[in-house]
Amino acid sequence: MYFVAVQHDPGWGEAMERDRLERLLSGDDETSAAARTALRAGASYIVWEGTTSAESLARIYGRRLRYTLGKGIETSGLEQAVQRLDRHGRPVRLGQIRAADGSWVFMLFLEQDGDAMVACTGVRQTTSPQH
Repeated sequence: MYFVAVQHDPGWGEAMERDRLERLLSGDDETSAAARTALRAGASYIVWEGTTSAESLARIYGRRLRYTLGKGIETSGLEQAVQRLDRHGRPVRLGQIRAADGSWVFMLFLEQDGDAMVACTGVRQTTSPQH
C-alpha cells in the first residue's frame, strides 16, 4: 500500500481545509489543543490520500512509544493514540502538522472519510549538532 501526499496549496482552498482540520482538533485533550494552536500559528500540514490499518499503526506506534520512552524523547498523547488505534478496528487516514518553528510534529489519525479524529500524537523535534 502507498500514500499519495496532498499538499494544501493556497490557491486550492487552503483556508477551508485548515479550518476543517482545526475543527477536527476540537477535542479537549492537551495534544489536540497543541496541534490546533500550531495550525493556527501557521504550521504546515498534509493529509495523505488512502487509508491503512489502525491495528498495524497501533503496533508501529506502540514500538515508537517504547523507543521514545527509552530514549527520553518528549511526546504528547502517544500512549493514548496507541490505545485508540488498537480499539478503532477500521482503516484510518493519516495527516501531519509540522509546527512553524519546527519544534513539534503531530500525527493525525482520521476516520477513513476524514470527518472525525481518531487520535492525535506529537513528538518534540530536536536539532542535531552540525558536524
